[in-house]
Amino acid sequence: MITQRPQTIQIFLPDGNPISIKIADLTNRMMTAVLFPRNKLIEVGLREEVRKYGIYFLFGYSEEKAKPIAYIGETEDCFERIKSHNKNKDFWNYAIVISSKSNTFTKSHVKFLEYLCIKNANEIGRYDTENLATPAKPYITESMEADLMDNFDTIKILLATLGYPIFEELKKSSVKKKEILYCKGKDAKAEGDMVDDGFVVFKGSIANLDETNTAGSWVTGLRSKLIDSKILVKENQVFVFVEDFLFGSPSAAAAAVLGRRANGWIEWKNKEGKTIDKLLRVDSLISTQ
Repeated sequence: MITQRPQTIQIFLPDGNPISIKIADLTNRMMTAVLFPRNKLIEVGLREEVRKYGIYFLFGYSEEKAKPIAYIGETEDCFERIKSHNKNKDFWNYAIVISSKSNTFTKSHVKFLEYLCIKNANEIGRYDTENLATPAKPYITESMEADLMDNFDTIKILLATLGYPIFEELKKSSVKKKEILYCKGKDAKAEGDMVDDGFVVFKGSIANLDETNTAGSWVTGLRSKLIDSKILVKENQVFVFVEDFLFGSPSAAAAAVLGRRANGWIEWKNKEGKTIDKLLRVDSLISTQ
C-alpha cells in the first residue's frame, strides 16, 4: 500500500500564513490538494486549482454531534459549487479541493472518486457525513478504476497530512492483542488504543450507565453527545459502544467510559496492569532503551 512507504509532500503557503490557504501535493503524483478556511473563499477563487473538475470536502463541527462532520462532492468547477454551499450549508469552516495537475480528470473520474470517498468515509466512521447516501457505483472501465484506486490512495495521504484523516482506519483488528488497553470500573469494561491523533475506544466496550455526582458538566455533556449520536446505546443497565469512537485524549475516553472525571493516563492499562503513563511517557521510554 502507498501509505506504508515513505512519502515526500510539498505544502505551499501562497499568502505566507500557516493557518490560511495551503496547497499540497506528493512530489511524484499528479494531484493537488487545496485547503482553505471559509473566510478565504474569495481569495482561493483566484487560483486555477479550484476552477476545474475535482472532488471537494467540507469539514466542520456541530454542537449536537459527537463526531466532526464532512460533506463530499464532485463537480466540474469546485469553486462555483463551494460558493453555493457557502450560502446553504452552515456547519463547515474548512474546505479541501482535490484536482489534477495535468487537467486529466473528467466527469467520469470525479464521479467515481466521489462514490469511493463517500463509501469509505461511511465505512470507517471517523466523521459523520452530510451526504444523504452513498451514490451508486458509476460504470467505468477496469483500467480506469485501477488508476482511480491509486488516486484514492493519494487523496487519503493528502487529507490526513492536512489534518483531516477521514479515511484512516480505527479498527481493533489492526491492533496487536498485547497492545490493547483496558479501562474498568463498577460495570464498565472497555477496550481501546492510543493512536496518532487521540484515543480510540473499540466497538463493544461497556460504559457505566450513570455519571457520578461530581462528574461535572463537561463529562455529562460529552456523554450526552455520544448518546444523542447513538454511539453509546443503553443495553440492560449499561451503555455499549456500538462503533469505534475516537476521543481527543485518553482522559476523555476514560471519562466517557466511567461516567466521571478521570485521568486516562492512569485508568487505561495493558493486560499486565501497566498504565499508559508507565508505558508511554517519555521518561519511561528512555529508561527502557
